[in-house]
Amino acid sequence: MKTRLVVILSAIIAVMICFTGSAFAEEGVTGTEIHIGSFGPQTGPAAPWGAVARGSDAYFKMINDEGGIHGRKIVYHHFDDGYNPAKTKAGVKQLQESDHSIFGWVGGVGSAPGMAIKDYLMDRKVIWVGPSAGSFAWIDPPQKYLFPTYPLYIVEAKALVKYAIETMGKKRIAIVYQNDEYGKNGLAGAKAQLAKYGMKLAVAIPSNLSETDFKPHVSKLIKSKADTVLLWVAPGASARTIGTAYAMKFKPQWMATSTVSDYPFMYKITRGLWAGVITAGFNEPLDADVPILNKYRKVFAKYATKGERWGTFFVAGFGFAEPLVEAMKRAGRDLTRERVVTELENMRNFQGSQGKVSFKPFDPNDIYSRQGQQSIVIFQCLKDGKTKKLADWVAPGFDPKELMH
Repeated sequence: MKTRLVVILSAIIAVMICFTGSAFAEEGVTGTEIHIGSFGPQTGPAAPWGAVARGSDAYFKMINDEGGIHGRKIVYHHFDDGYNPAKTKAGVKQLQESDHSIFGWVGGVGSAPGMAIKDYLMDRKVIWVGPSAGSFAWIDPPQKYLFPTYPLYIVEAKALVKYAIETMGKKRIAIVYQNDEYGKNGLAGAKAQLAKYGMKLAVAIPSNLSETDFKPHVSKLIKSKADTVLLWVAPGASARTIGTAYAMKFKPQWMATSTVSDYPFMYKITRGLWAGVITAGFNEPLDADVPILNKYRKVFAKYATKGERWGTFFVAGFGFAEPLVEAMKRAGRDLTRERVVTELENMRNFQGSQGKVSFKPFDPNDIYSRQGQQSIVIFQCLKDGKTKKLADWVAPGFDPKELMH
């Protein structure tokens, strides 16, 4: 009887191994599939950023065509949250607690939407790689299962202010910032860098995502006599600010975060007024003749839906997903979250389509144990949305003590 029982149990275990890859399958993993989740605004005022999730979709289809991850295909689940944190939280919980569940999350646009689900995912020990925002909140404090690769908005602002003052000789810096986690990070970085020169912002103007009238903002900018204005708002708000300023004959040097560094798109919606704007960036120019971008152009041509555009936001979806895929490949067939965490922690100078990504073993006292990319490039928009590189992969550094200013 014992022998027969052992044979039956062995047969059951063998079947489990066949269908799951191991006797005890990880959540979100079967013998043939790995379920990955994401979110982003496909509708609403932040909809241009929704291309990030669609870019990841094309990237995962490419990975599946190449054989997947040790024989498993990636099943990608992403949804439209409208840049609404309440919708983000509801959608993430629904997917995470579904029958198939989610092994890990990738991308996910926005600081405020991301903040709405960070604790939920971390409490469940679910991996999240490459949130599509440069929020300091991802690493303060660092989280074991959260691996941001987007350069910090604080670092972007510091680098732009440094360039404006030291290279361009600017004297009066102002900022228009989205009145949420995203915009306040840019505000903090600008203040921190100006403090190094004994300077303060000429004016700091908060803006809500739903605003459409920017005359009051521009009037304040004119009154401040700013010679340089940082924009830390969504694409539509950036375009309206510059358009309103042009109509009011106010022409400072405009500088902006990487979230509006899609020059062809911004040039089009501003009817050419984006020419001359200087922004941070986290990848090489998209028209650059480099092998990985040449490969991704072919992927775009094969998988992008009708009406999609080859642009910064779409290609960012590739870049945010690359480290997760690389770590899953390194983890081997016996795929678990802990194995992927270990492989990410061992990642040094990984080069995908963005800057080099490096992590370290988890240290609750080291914010940079989980900040994968720390360098940015500085671009300027030219006529017809073309790109000029002004500074190549700069890393101004950041000490949290600077926020005391």
